[in-house]
Amino acid sequence: MKQRMYDAIDALKPELSAMSDDIYDHPEVGLAEHHASELLCAWLEKRGFSVERGVGGLPTAFRATFHHGTGGRSIGLLCEYDALPGLGHACGHQMQGPCILGAAAALKDSGIEQAFSVVVYGTPAEETVSGKALMLQDGGCFHDIDVALMMHGSGETTTDIKSMALTRFIVTYHGKAAHSAIRPEEGRSSLDAMILAFQGTEFLREHVREDTRIHYNILDGGGTEANVVPAKTAAQFYVRSYNRAYLKNVIERFEKVLRGAAMMTETEVEINREKDIDNKIPALKLNDVIMENARAVGAPVIRPPRQKTGSTDLGNVMQIMPGSCIRVAFVPEGSPSHSQAYLEAGKTEKAHDAIIYGAKILAGTAADLITRPGLMDSIWQEFRDSKAKLEREAGV
Repeated sequence: MKQRMYDAIDALKPELSAMSDDIYDHPEVGLAEHHASELLCAWLEKRGFSVERGVGGLPTAFRATFHHGTGGRSIGLLCEYDALPGLGHACGHQMQGPCILGAAAALKDSGIEQAFSVVVYGTPAEETVSGKALMLQDGGCFHDIDVALMMHGSGETTTDIKSMALTRFIVTYHGKAAHSAIRPEEGRSSLDAMILAFQGTEFLREHVREDTRIHYNILDGGGTEANVVPAKTAAQFYVRSYNRAYLKNVIERFEKVLRGAAMMTETEVEINREKDIDNKIPALKLNDVIMENARAVGAPVIRPPRQKTGSTDLGNVMQIMPGSCIRVAFVPEGSPSHSQAYLEAGKTEKAHDAIIYGAKILAGTAADLITRPGLMDSIWQEFRDSKAKLEREAGV
């Protein structure tokens, strides 16, 4: 059965590769991926999937479904297709849709006897507004699947264990402008308030857990004249941790720092919480199944799981179900994403091979989840245990 799927995916390589190159040549930033989204939707429709466009309240998001029989496991295959603003596909997202489509088509025609469903979710704007988080907030997405699987290009073939929860804030202090030499007592400096907020953040950093990160930079410094007290200063802050439950506590303390700076300077603070990305719940058993399939198809540069990574909105989905992403080697090992190396390799044979390896790995993994008795149940039990453990560690 798996060999049948592998052969089907190999036969699709020319059109999947051409699709990836087409998306690469037409880079579209988050929520504007109209070409890529329609390309993927049209292909799925031709392959017999039922496609809904604009799901989750996002115009370039979609859901494509195929049901074999009634009931059974529902396999979620998720893909991104947004480019980086100003950089194009320097993160390899052009490969994800074609890879997922290849896996979905192979599963549909696999001949698996058990009942099952394949649900492909097109998830836009990962790099900007975190589309998966918005699709979850809408309430209609992802609750129809039992597991969330993805593919991503990389310098090695591996999976991840942890990722960082992240909350982004835009903070603006509003004060009162005044000339520093003429009636300076009338001024209330927004810049002073922001400097105090930065300083308070530095002190807060000393009293949080080691896996917590807080980053900041000024967006608007309040003006160009050194002798004028600025009335408005804005900055962005990222507050991060490998545990969203713990991060809630850090954010409460962080917001007190911001309000305290306003009190000290008699200014007003505007705190805009722009987006929340959640951490992944470790899925070790699922990762093991994925890597078994990676070895079975001879995927290149196989390495142990990455213990810790940055932030991804797949973490939001993985708060409600087990999930994992197979990273497939196509650039030199150690190459960072969002880099020239990813751009230069985007249309190479290695990129095309990675699409095929990824499709075979995910199709094989899905087949195991559907056909191996008790496997999905054990993965779900680990998910529940791991999530409870993180909540205990956070003290909630």
